[in-house]
Parts: sequence; structure tokens; C-alpha cells
Amino acid sequence: MKNKFAIFKNGITTENPIFCLMLGMCSSLAITTTLTNAIGMGVAVTCVLLMSNTIISLLRKIIPDEIRIPVYIVIIATLVKCVQLIMNAFTPALYESLGVFIPLIVVNCIILGRAEAFASKNGVVDSIFDALGMGCGYTLALLIISFCRQLIGSGMIELVNPFDSTQIIFSFDVLSQYAISLFSQPAGAFLTLGTIIGVIHTIGNVRKKRAEQKKAEVK
Repeated sequence: MKNKFAIFKNGITTENPIFCLMLGMCSSLAITTTLTNAIGMGVAVTCVLLMSNTIISLLRKIIPDEIRIPVYIVIIATLVKCVQLIMNAFTPALYESLGVFIPLIVVNCIILGRAEAFASKNGVVDSIFDALGMGCGYTLALLIISFCRQLIGSGMIELVNPFDSTQIIFSFDVLSQYAISLFSQPAGAFLTLGTIIGVIHTIGNVRKKRAEQKKAEVK
């Protein structure tokens, strides 16, 4: 079980798909204008990841190596279409808000990358933990980016129920008089993501240097 937890944890920390592996960047930059969009996209990607990893892991021994990538894409595309239809039926407001980025989950590098790098080489249970870890890591990254962009860009922190657009879970006016609208635009997404990644890597480098110093002192 410890190994399973390590697989799950990797997707959130050391192998975070956005902050560490730099995968799925297009949707990360485009839809992170609100916390609602972040949760909706995170849930959609996590569901597709979970189902695709499970199916590909189950079929890994019978899929011919020569055509594995087309097979993976067909599986992923089918699952994305199912998720798209479900969202259109039950969460039309969220579906409209995310727009073209829902069908583009098919070409999201995170999903195909985990299918090739992990699910095709490991058992079902490990693949499920990998999908959950990567999905949670992706969703967490989207929430962090969205929080920063929404706070700076509008001065508001607001969350609408992704599954019921009429229900506002919370809404706080924090710094609306000092809002910088640039952060609600595409350029603001690049600035926000770059700053967050820079901070994360700086902290990681500091910790690494401290660990090396401690080892040197022990010797």
C-alpha cells in the first residue's frame, strides 16, 4: 500500500503534470480564469485519465506494439466523447464555458503520456493510483493558477457550483479596486504560470542545497 501511495503522491508533487512535467499547458493557460472552470476541467481530465489508464492497463498484453498509439488515441477519444456528452447534458453552463477545450482533452499530453509511460507497463491497481495522482495534481495546479488570476485580475474570489450555475458557493470582494485586468487575459496566464513555476523551482533548489549541506556536514 505504501508503494501505491507513493505513485499517487508523485502525480501531485515531484511529477506534477503542469508544474514539473509541463504537460497540458494549452488548457491550463486558457481556462484558468475562474475557479469554477478549473474544477470542471480538472474533474473531466481526471475521469478520462482514470478510465483510459484502467482500460489500457487491462488490454496492455493484447494490444500489438506496432499500433499501440492509434489504439490509445481511439480509446481516449471515445472516453472524451462520452464525457463531453455527459457534460453537455448535465452541466450546459460549464460545457459552454470550457468550450473547445473539452474535445481537445483527446490530445492532452497528460493522458496519452500516462497511457504510454505507465498504464501500458503496469497493472490495473497501480495505473488507477497513477491516474488519480496525476488527475489530482492537474486539478490542484489549475486551482492555484485560477486563484491567482481571479484574485489579481478581478479582485474577487468566487466559486460557482460547476454542476449548478445558479448556486454560488462563495464570493468575496478582496481587492476589486486594485484589480489588474491583464491577469484575466492570455498574457496574464503566462505571467502567472511562469511566476508559480519559478517559485516552486526556487524552493526546490533551496531544499536540495540544504540537503547537500547536511550530507556534507555529516561526512
